[in-house]
Amino acid sequence: MPGRLVVCPTPIGNLEDVTLRTLSALREADVVACEDTRRTRVLLDRFGVKARLVSYHEHNEEKRARELVGRMQEGETVALVSDAGMPLVSDPGYVLVRECVAAGLAVEVLPGPSSVVTALVASGLPSARWRFAGFLPRKAGELRELLADPDTLVAFESPRRLGATLAAIEPERQVAVCRELTKVHEEIVRGTAAELAARYAEGPPKGEVVLVVAPPASPSSDSPDPKALAALQQLVDAGAHPRKAATVVASLTGTSANALYRALTSE
Repeated sequence: MPGRLVVCPTPIGNLEDVTLRTLSALREADVVACEDTRRTRVLLDRFGVKARLVSYHEHNEEKRARELVGRMQEGETVALVSDAGMPLVSDPGYVLVRECVAAGLAVEVLPGPSSVVTALVASGLPSARWRFAGFLPRKAGELRELLADPDTLVAFESPRRLGATLAAIEPERQVAVCRELTKVHEEIVRGTAAELAARYAEGPPKGEVVLVVAPPASPSSDSPDPKALAALQQLVDAGAHPRKAATVVASLTGTSANALYRALTSE
């Protein structure tokens, strides 16, 4: 009989957050694939779990995945963990899961700790619709595009870049900086982007940071759609009369012709 892969989330800070199912899976696995064997050993020793460990990280994913798939095809059970939280979520593991699926092997995913969901709930910001972006992009244009998303944004950010990132967000937009979640020095700071940018301009915080950003404010009825305004500008640049062109664009896009005209002439 073929074996299987069990994806096991591990605590993001407090070791007491490990689940009973994860401990059971780690005890029963023939081998535990882990991002850092030293860190995983600390967790296992805390709960008296004896397990055979092999390294599985971003530098050996392809090679190790093939080896582990071979072992599962021979009937072994492999448990996959990362240093903290759910594997694959900004952590290694995707290659192994992909290869297991391609080989027709069973993949079982256990629920457990995640800094992403913990930060979202703790932020006090809208949680009905949200997006996880991993680590925020460094390029200003990519960051602006991401911040324009209509849903709440959850992302990892480097402490040293936090101040600059907050300064790039609309000043009145609500944000939450969630630091060292579940650890002794856990801190959740909420406020406007401007308030928090000023707070962290004095110096970067210590530890791991998850940033939660509220959705952008809905445009007012007097603010035309940027794409409609851009289309109007193109028509005017081509020689069209502004007022007549605004009427045409409004009929095609459902935007107010008056709002389009005012926005064009105010630039």
